[in-house]
Amino acid sequence: MLNTIDTSLDLDEQEYEKLLVYYQVGLFRLAYQVYVQQRPVLIVFEGWDAAGKGGAIRRVTEKLDPRGFVVYPIAAPKGDEATHHYLWRFWNKQPEAGQIAIFDRSWYGRVMVERIEGFCNEAAWKRAYREINYFERQLVDFGTILFKFWLHISLDEQLHRFESREVDKRRSWKLTDEDWRNREKWGLYEEAVNEMLLKTSTLSAPWTVVEGNSKSYARVKILRTLVEKLSQELKYDPYEAEMAAKKKNKGKDKEKKKS
Repeated sequence: MLNTIDTSLDLDEQEYEKLLVYYQVGLFRLAYQVYVQQRPVLIVFEGWDAAGKGGAIRRVTEKLDPRGFVVYPIAAPKGDEATHHYLWRFWNKQPEAGQIAIFDRSWYGRVMVERIEGFCNEAAWKRAYREINYFERQLVDFGTILFKFWLHISLDEQLHRFESREVDKRRSWKLTDEDWRNREKWGLYEEAVNEMLLKTSTLSAPWTVVEGNSKSYARVKILRTLVEKLSQELKYDPYEAEMAAKKKNKGKDKEKKKS
């Protein structure tokens, strides 16, 4: 599945800046409707190391009211989290009505890193596909608007980003020995991701695969997907009021010219 993704898709800088603001403004208006209509929204970000998840999340939240969203960076379970079923800690972080929750990695670690690194046995990660589908179906049936993004980059692009981070003192902290170890297992992770996308992309909770070699293209695609689906779910056009106001102003200008 991943081999069919065209990671070369790109946007020029001028178009990127225009579309970025356009969709950020639309998302800002829709986020207010999320609050008005009291709908919980859940956004999951998964992807390769250095795929651009953090940068995408910053662009998604840049113009949002900070009272209306929360971002959860997910790491390995510790303390009480490690003694419960792996979904327990995610149930506890579900957004309340009218709020947006963003997960920087998620329960899908069960069928990726935990599978590859042997943190759970084969029966457990194979069972997880059914558990996750049922979990997400319950959320959607409750009224949650669910998004799942997989940020996909090529092996060469990942190497370029790793090397760029390595020599940049401001970003070198992002690169760890674990990132390099994971890279050596690219083939195993690719197999796991393909199976994950195949078995957990459902009608109620589909995956959106984002072509990520161009960060500009990836960010705009994510924002566009959010705006389009939220507009549909909330039955609200974030640009309609603006268009109506422009038409009204044009009408007034014409009347002034006639008079």
